[in-house]
Amino acid sequence: MAQHYPLYSHEYFMAKALDLAVQAGEAGEIPVGAIVVAGGSKIIGKGSNQTEQLNDVTAHAEIIAITAATQFLGAKYLKECTLYVTLEPCVMCAGALHWSQIDRIVFGASDTKRGFSRVSPPILHPKTNVVKGILEMDCEIVLKNFFKGLRT
Repeated sequence: MAQHYPLYSHEYFMAKALDLAVQAGEAGEIPVGAIVVAGGSKIIGKGSNQTEQLNDVTAHAEIIAITAATQFLGAKYLKECTLYVTLEPCVMCAGALHWSQIDRIVFGASDTKRGFSRVSPPILHPKTNVVKGILEMDCEIVLKNFFKGLRT
């Protein structure tokens, strides 16, 4: 993913999350990457799926990035922060994001089976802003190639 985007754009940060997703896929994990950005410019948390490596069904990229960010801040809330994640968060991760009170979630590919937007009532904190479809095709290609490789 050697494309260059303007610094501090949604595409720039999603490309960083996409790099983490590719690394996860190379390690045999479902290729999802996530980063938490504070104040629109500083990466304070990173994560990629580690469910296989840690033998832990809760070791999703978002959970790992949230934990890293809260440890960096020394606080449990992620106000004035944005999560960039390559795949729409699942219900579990959306619940954690709700409790973190994160300001914004930006995701690439939609998860038509397990994504948080498929459930009602809404799970996210009412003040959380959601942006979807950033580098969507790139995010989808990484996921599709990973699962295609499993079937061959």
